[in-house]
Amino acid sequence: MKKILKSSILVPVRFSETDAMGIVWHGNYLKFFEDAREQFGKDYGIEYLDVYEQGYFIPIVKSEISHKASIFYGEQALVNVILEQRDSAKIVFHYEVINNNTGQIAATGMTIQVFMFTTDRTLELIKPEFYRIWEEAQNWLDE
Repeated sequence: MKKILKSSILVPVRFSETDAMGIVWHGNYLKFFEDAREQFGKDYGIEYLDVYEQGYFIPIVKSEISHKASIFYGEQALVNVILEQRDSAKIVFHYEVINNNTGQIAATGMTIQVFMFTTDRTLELIKPEFYRIWEEAQNWLDE
């Protein structure tokens, strides 16, 4: 059974995020994922600057998106993000982007991040202590 944490954010679709047909351009879904990760950090007390202050960057090393339906200019994207608890020193988020106006799933996706030391930009191969302490303090849900 997986242990997870969930968060969501409602993102209004701006004109600059659409293509000539008024549809959200496919590359902007990665921005929506970023918005969701930022909201997750605020919701759970582990924002990017908190990680940086501990001496780490957390770059994305893999991302995947499956596009399923359109979202148009003026509509809203509801972005659900789920963090999977892992034994390894990586952060795995799963995403579901829903057209909040129609209820249709517009995209699903996943990102993987790793811990990198800010000092020499080498990878941390085990979970940093601050992250293990943060994990232990969370109320994980069973999926």
